[in-house]
Amino acid sequence: MKVTYNWLKDFVDIKIPAAVLAKKLTMAGLEVVSLEEKAGDWVFEIEITSNRPDWLSVMGIAREVAAITNSRLKIKNEILKIKSQITKSPTKLEIKVESKEDCPLYTARIIKDVQVKASPDWMRQRLELVGIRPVNNIVDITNYVLLETGEPLHAFDLDKLMQEDGLQIFIRRARPNEKIITIDAKERILDKDILVIADSRRPIAVAGLMGGKDTEVTEDTKNILLEAAKFSPPLIRKARQKLGVNTESSYRFERDVDIGIVDFASQRAQRLIQEETGAPEVLFKSQPKTIPLKKTKAIRLRTKKISAVLGFEIPFTKTKKILQDLGLKVKTKGKDLNVFIPSFRRDLNKEIDLIEEICRIHGYDFISSTRPSTIAQDIERSVFDLNFLIRDILLSQGLNEVITYSLISQDLLKKCGLDETAIFLANPLSKEVEILRPTLIPSLLTVIAHNLNHRQDLIQIFEIAKRFKVPQKEEYFLAVGLCGIKVRLTSAGRQEEKMSLLHLKGILEILFERLGIRDFGFTATSHSTFCEGRAFSINIEDKKIGMMGEMKPEILAAFDIKNQEVFLLELNLSSLYPLINLSRHFHGLPLYPEVRRDISLMVDINLGVKELRDAIIQSGRPYIKDVRVIDFYTGAHIPKGFKGLTFSCIYQSAERTLEDSEVNSVHQNILQSLEKNFGCQIR
Repeated sequence: MKVTYNWLKDFVDIKIPAAVLAKKLTMAGLEVVSLEEKAGDWVFEIEITSNRPDWLSVMGIAREVAAITNSRLKIKNEILKIKSQITKSPTKLEIKVESKEDCPLYTARIIKDVQVKASPDWMRQRLELVGIRPVNNIVDITNYVLLETGEPLHAFDLDKLMQEDGLQIFIRRARPNEKIITIDAKERILDKDILVIADSRRPIAVAGLMGGKDTEVTEDTKNILLEAAKFSPPLIRKARQKLGVNTESSYRFERDVDIGIVDFASQRAQRLIQEETGAPEVLFKSQPKTIPLKKTKAIRLRTKKISAVLGFEIPFTKTKKILQDLGLKVKTKGKDLNVFIPSFRRDLNKEIDLIEEICRIHGYDFISSTRPSTIAQDIERSVFDLNFLIRDILLSQGLNEVITYSLISQDLLKKCGLDETAIFLANPLSKEVEILRPTLIPSLLTVIAHNLNHRQDLIQIFEIAKRFKVPQKEEYFLAVGLCGIKVRLTSAGRQEEKMSLLHLKGILEILFERLGIRDFGFTATSHSTFCEGRAFSINIEDKKIGMMGEMKPEILAAFDIKNQEVFLLELNLSSLYPLINLSRHFHGLPLYPEVRRDISLMVDINLGVKELRDAIIQSGRPYIKDVRVIDFYTGAHIPKGFKGLTFSCIYQSAERTLEDSEVNSVHQNILQSLEKNFGCQIR
């Protein structure tokens, strides 16, 4: 929608520069996509949202400008309070509407003795600035009023329609293969899905789109029939798509014009035509005879609700004025308001809609930043919210989400080495979708195989979905799959890092840390899908909630995955939800430096890392702050049945800088404890 600065000033006393107004309009929801200075005026190009057809007019935008700039809407009396001078005429005019659903209102004005000529310079210039080509004063006035009010109009040459016994106008569906040559000189074939305006002989216009060539207004026209109507938006859209026609009229009719503006726009055009041509005689007819305005809708607006939703208070008088500036009728009822919605604001249906309008006009930039009054744990932790949080954490670690079908085949389950009781569909469409999956593993392996087949070198995927168990039990689960080689570009050059169980464990540890879960661990176990010695149960507070491990080569081969290592985990989210703690406690930054000491051990391969880490923390009190595993290795120089581990111990005091003697003493105590209690060999 294009509109000029000076055109808006006809309706609003604007005292701010065009660039400032453009910014204010954008902040209020009318995005100004371009602002250009032309011919001593400024042209705004505004992106109009589909729910606001009232903005497809100068008057509609002017109403917003008045509210935004706290100015009075100064619509002149001769524009709004038009009193049609209807005279009796010997011309007989009859309007017949076939369906009120197709055309709820059709009005026609016969204006005689017009002088068709060039429009005045001021009108031509305004039309040209907004991209409309001037034609003649009659056509230009219909275009001008369309832009001004948002109501499309059309003028017919009356003498090309008249019959001896008068004039009949029919608003009906086109007959099969009926034809019309439109004003663009193209023949168009019509059908029953297209609404037409017709006389007793043939169609004279495609309703809401374009008039006919043989009834258009020319320099020889003496008398006109001025049409203003409301048509069914779906019907106009269907006709526009079938005929491939896009016009200013169809654009507005598709978005549903305001029935309350139809007669006003017709009167506005009549006055301009009379002023420009001196036409003395007017005959007016409409069908139905009285305009079918809907009953004004009233919405109760509670002032307490406004502050509860917005988080701050807007003065009562300010609230009332904003609504009135937007063209809404407001009545005070105690501390609340009854707001009556005019026909041009069909988007306002609920109390929350009014609150949004108040905030939008008041200005989002007036909303101050405040610290949350409650801790994060008070946030409603619905399953949707928690799944979204888990998804966000995994995405931040570089994983990609996949979505697979809940229905799989029994054969796919057996390929994974699983012999679980599944829920069968009574009437499956095919064998591939015969059961509700009791695990996400087969689906994830299928995705991994597909990506490897398409030469993907690195696969890091996850899925959050339900799995189904007998009898009629469904729970949310998380499955993560890793495979391939990650390439890192560092200052030392290209480094390749092969996916391993440690990567899977690291992903899980970050997830638990972000979810506020502390007491978790991993226990070696066995599982039909994982390699012996490479399967671990995932425990929280000594309760098993998941499994992780390296997939067996024979299972991978069943999925046509060869010469690859695949690592999977499956976690019961339904059991995890109650354990999530989103509260956060913040501490000041440390004032004193930390000291690092590494411990390299050789231990029994079956000894858990968590046991060793807990023992280090216990023996390193009060100075040990954190313990991390920085290396794990087997093979050369490590006897069979043993593994090599390196822990990095971090020591720090909150009260002072630690001396080497203090750190050495605690560190030595840790080494002695590990040797004595676990038989570790210090390397």
